[in-house]
Formats: sequence, structure tokens, C-alpha cells
Amino acid sequence: MKLLIHGRNLEVTPAIRDYTEDKLKRAISHFDGMVKEADVHLSVARNPRVPQQTAEVTVFANGTVIRAQERSENLYASIDLVAGKLARQLRRYKDRQGDHHHSHGQHASHTPSFSEMAGEAAVDGSLLEGKEAALPSRGVRRKYFEMPPMSVEAALHQLELIDHDFYLFRDESSGELQVVYRRNHGGFGVIQAKA
Repeated sequence: MKLLIHGRNLEVTPAIRDYTEDKLKRAISHFDGMVKEADVHLSVARNPRVPQQTAEVTVFANGTVIRAQERSENLYASIDLVAGKLARQLRRYKDRQGDHHHSHGQHASHTPSFSEMAGEAAVDGSLLEGKEAALPSRGVRRKYFEMPPMSVEAALHQLELIDHDFYLFRDESSGELQVVYRRNHGGFGVIQAKA
């Protein structure tokens, strides 16, 4: 398994790296080589009055993105918590995959890994030709991903796997972009454009 570990507002020491690798390998080892790549972000809050240390893990399991994030006052505790959460999410994913193999005509969509998204094709000319360096506006983070059509049920499953409050998807029946989200008082909602 390819494992990338990044630190924000902290130095990733060999002890932290070894601890993180050990915990994640234990959490992932029970899933028969499903996970080929994992991206780990460890961070410490800049505000000294907020003792918040975060561990965030994104894994690619058979083309599906699974994300887990945990915060606590101790980085090692955050790593322990996120490894446990990741193991539970992988168990749910594996159980659901087993259910899909027994259904007729339903297949999981393929989500590319980091290396697949980068591509291996050579680029002709310079990418920087005629361009001026500029920083993105502060506080805006852009994410790009493939958006194969899916049902609302499949989008809700993806929402659970990525551990976010919402998930943007393309509806398989209408082709329109829609958002599924967790409601504050329980349950889920769908946001779609008015015709």
C-alpha cells in the first residue's frame, strides 16, 4: 500500500510517521488488499487556546474514495480514533460490496486514484507558456473529481463513506447535479435545481 503522510503546523517526526503507519496498516490489513493508496493529513490548530489536533485519512479502495477524520487534544489519540473509524467504514464498504455482487446488473462506479488522475501521458510544450503566477484567493480550496451518474441511494452511501455533511452527485435519471446532505435533526435531504 502506498502511504503519504503530510503535516500542517507540525513536523512529521519519525515517531509520528511510524505510529501512523502501524495504526493504519492494522486497520487496513483485514481488507484483503482492497486499499492500494492512503493519504494522511495530520494537523495542529494554530490557536494555542484551542488544543485541537486532527488526523484525516483518505483511502482509495477498489476505486472508491473513503475518508475519515477525527479531532482530539492529543495527536496520537486522533490517529487511534481515525484508524478505528476507517476500519469501520471499510467494513461497511466491504459488506455492501458483498451485497452488490449478489444483486443483478448493479456495479460500483470507478473513482480514480491520485496516480490515475495525474496521468502518464507526455505533455507537448510548456504548461507555463504565456501564464503569470498567481495565488488563489485566500480560503478557497478547489477539488476536482469525476462525477458518474448515480442514484440517490448510491449518493447516500458515498456520503457515509466520505464522512462529510453533504455530497454532490449527478442524478442517473435526469443527468442534473444534486446534493444529498445530513439534516441537523436526523435523516437526509436532497437539493436539486428547480426546472
